Amino acid sequence: MSRIGKQPVQIPDKVKIDIKGTTVSVDGPKGKVSKTFAPVVKIEKKDNTIVVAPTEETRFSKAMYGTARSVIAGMVKGAAVGYAKELEIQGVGFKAALKGKQLDLSLGYSHQILHDIPEGIKVTVTDGTKLKVEGADKQLVGQVTSEIRAYYPPEPYKGKGVRLVGEFAERVRRKEGKTVA
Repeated sequence: MSRIGKQPVQIPDKVKIDIKGTTVSVDGPKGKVSKTFAPVVKIEKKDNTIVVAPTEETRFSKAMYGTARSVIAGMVKGAAVGYAKELEIQGVGFKAALKGKQLDLSLGYSHQILHDIPEGIKVTVTDGTKLKVEGADKQLVGQVTSEIRAYYPPEPYKGKGVRLVGEFAERVRRKEGKTVA
């Protein structure tokens, strides 16, 4: 049995939760998140908590109810507090700007990159090189951050590119350039 799945999810005062079968909708001050889970889990609201349990004794249902509980806890946290990731652009002439619901990136290519910002995500640009991606859905915040980073990941020689704030040695390996004899 899952140790995580057994723990109930506490619901803060500001958050409203609606459970219809295996679909859970969480509405809070930071936004609204909704997800549908596999029918092998039973989701119930008791008092000020949500309890998740497997419906059958299969290996899949035992695995899924811990996962469902973790995802629901993330949804509650996202609706109450929100999630945020910060990106930083390094390189001469590299910059970003907001144009309505699109992010305009100048990353040294011959063309501008226009990235559509999905509903429920807020992007703020400061100094032209620092981006902050915020939203209630943890998965969507991570996906948008990853898509923006994928346009120009940090390169190993000069370190130019789009990187997460605090991302250095473990993910961006630096190499020594050519040496002339």
